[in-house]
Amino acid sequence: MSLKNKTLFITGGSRGIGEAIALRAARDGANVVIAAKTGEPHAKLPGTIYSVAEAIEQAGGKALPLLCDIRDEVQVKSAVEKTVETFGGIDILVNNASAIGLTGTLQTDMKRYDLMNGINARGTFMTGKYCIPHLKKAVNPHILTLSPPLDFQAKWFAPHVAYSIAKYGMSLCTLAWAQEFRKEGIAANSLWPRTTIATAAITLVGGDAVTRISRTPAIMADAAHAILCKSSREFTGQFCIDEYVLKDAGINDFSGYAAVPGTPDSAIAPDLFLPDGLPPIGG
Repeated sequence: MSLKNKTLFITGGSRGIGEAIALRAARDGANVVIAAKTGEPHAKLPGTIYSVAEAIEQAGGKALPLLCDIRDEVQVKSAVEKTVETFGGIDILVNNASAIGLTGTLQTDMKRYDLMNGINARGTFMTGKYCIPHLKKAVNPHILTLSPPLDFQAKWFAPHVAYSIAKYGMSLCTLAWAQEFRKEGIAANSLWPRTTIATAAITLVGGDAVTRISRTPAIMADAAHAILCKSSREFTGQFCIDEYVLKDAGINDFSGYAAVPGTPDSAIAPDLFLPDGLPPIGG
């Protein structure tokens, strides 16, 4: 189970979960493209494409940092072309880039609506559109999209319908691509966290209180790695949850993923969009 010499195209990987997935692949000796729009340090959010590229190299991988706003078709096409020119192809696409805004209909301005849907749903579709022709040439091609299971209950839409539309749009790409490109052997799967994940973006939205009862991005990175090492012809069309992916891989102790060491599983907060009837966190 290794991603050695595989080329990963990761959107929005300048921090958080995308960065964690990149570094996990780098430890295998992968080629990792960070296609994100943060070239200069953000006032409130740490990390740039260049700082992550340096960390990738230090971890044992090869890095290609590319300034890319995935809402811009010209930039996406250019980033894909530069990737193929540099590494000879693309084996894995990780649709990580996402914008969040947990506001109701009347509190959501159209600029925010357009941002979320432009990055999440449209950006995922467009990045897939330009990467898939190259994935068709890969030996074990995967698309992994960080989006939720398709659970169409009103409770997941009523409080923040604009955001939900944007995230479920990403999941609909998984549903479609798994079938559309099955014959070509391209796997399309989604991955979603069982719990809230301690990223800078979540801290901005929910504050330190949420961060303290979350898990680190490492759990998503380890789950992503497990999925991306599977046979693309045998594992596709799945809406995976990080904890259960790792349980299937034989991991049952999740204490090391707590953002605050020593926090019991029972105190960790569940994430949004999870189906009813799941076992307790860690159980």
